[in-house]
Amino acid sequence: MLRQRFEKLVEEALASLPHRFASRLENVSIIVADWATREQLDRAGINDPHRLVGLYEGIPLTERPRGYYGVLPDRITVFRIPIEEMSTTDEDIRRQVRETVMHELGHYFGMDEERIRRTKK
Repeated sequence: MLRQRFEKLVEEALASLPHRFASRLENVSIIVADWATREQLDRAGINDPHRLVGLYEGIPLTERPRGYYGVLPDRITVFRIPIEEMSTTDEDIRRQVRETVMHELGHYFGMDEERIRRTKK
């Protein structure tokens, strides 16, 4: 899939957020990268770059102190090649991109892995 099309899928996932969540997005950048860096893999506790499809880096909304301003944006990175490798169709890619974006936004909103998994059910 062309990178431009993949980035469009990320935009579509964001556009599908309910207003009550979309209106709370502040100081967060969502980017696409082909692969995770070694530092990102270490931060996620993952050795195999084929297994990391997304990563949230920052301070969750629930942990931000009063007067939180003047800091670099949090970052959500969606990793294109691992998602494409695990998918067999364009629809699989679309579904995985949306799932990855929503999962990482869960971390942005202060949810841990267990709560995100429970929410998916």
